[in-house]
Amino acid sequence: MRIASLFEQKKTVFSFEVFPPKKTSSVDTIYETLDELQSLRPDFISVTYGAGGNAAGATTCDIASLIKHKYGIEPLAHLTCINDSKSEIKEILNLLEQNGIENILALRGDINPNKTPKNEFKYASELVTFIKERGGFHISGACYPEGHMDSENLVEDVLHLKKKVDAGAQHLISQLFFDNAFFYSFVERARIAGINVPIEAGIMPVVNKKQIERMVTLCGASLPPKFVKMMQRFEHSPEALRDAGIAYAVDQIVDLISQGVDGIHLYTMNNPYIAKRISENISGLLGA
Repeated sequence: MRIASLFEQKKTVFSFEVFPPKKTSSVDTIYETLDELQSLRPDFISVTYGAGGNAAGATTCDIASLIKHKYGIEPLAHLTCINDSKSEIKEILNLLEQNGIENILALRGDINPNKTPKNEFKYASELVTFIKERGGFHISGACYPEGHMDSENLVEDVLHLKKKVDAGAQHLISQLFFDNAFFYSFVERARIAGINVPIEAGIMPVVNKKQIERMVTLCGASLPPKFVKMMQRFEHSPEALRDAGIAYAVDQIVDLISQGVDGIHLYTMNNPYIAKRISENISGLLGA
């Protein structure tokens, strides 16, 4: 099933993101995670793309194939391009096709200071074009409510996004954010620019303070005063911070759904407990 078709139904699309196990972890951990996430019946599950070139692509493909063929849930395979050549990307696309994976999230990928980019792809829009010309896949893209960190301003950012959509991206997933006002302003800019594909809001529940600080450093998301006070109040009590973070994420999601958001993409951090708690809180809203 092509992901864009999910948005043709009169409901809020609800999806999860998982990542491959770290090299130091057993691959069995992803089975345990998926076993628990399956019961929540998300509309699709995206699988991130780790470092390591084709090996990372194969791992992502294996997990995406497992999600589709064992668990019966549509997968969305992440694919980055900054550190890969066109021939390497072609190999990964062939592997995905062989495994029946038809949905790809096309990304530039993070620049690794210890690895020289191959520069056959400089932007995600170039990867979108490459996949579109090859054919056979539904293409999703990333978007940034507060602007991509490499963009000079929000106008430039939305123009780059328009280029990505014009190249063939049929669905967008936003980077995490903690203030819904940024997302609403972004969607308004996107629609004015003629970007009319479905836009899912990316929500990351607080798990621990260090994790959030790391993610904010990587993506530049702003922390509203309410969020900062929550972290400060509960940072020394892991369970309290977890519960407060779940409540904060649920509050964001309820507001987003009430405003007619196209979809919610939950960054699960491979934590089924948190995904379950949030799913239980919003299940009655998704079909409304």
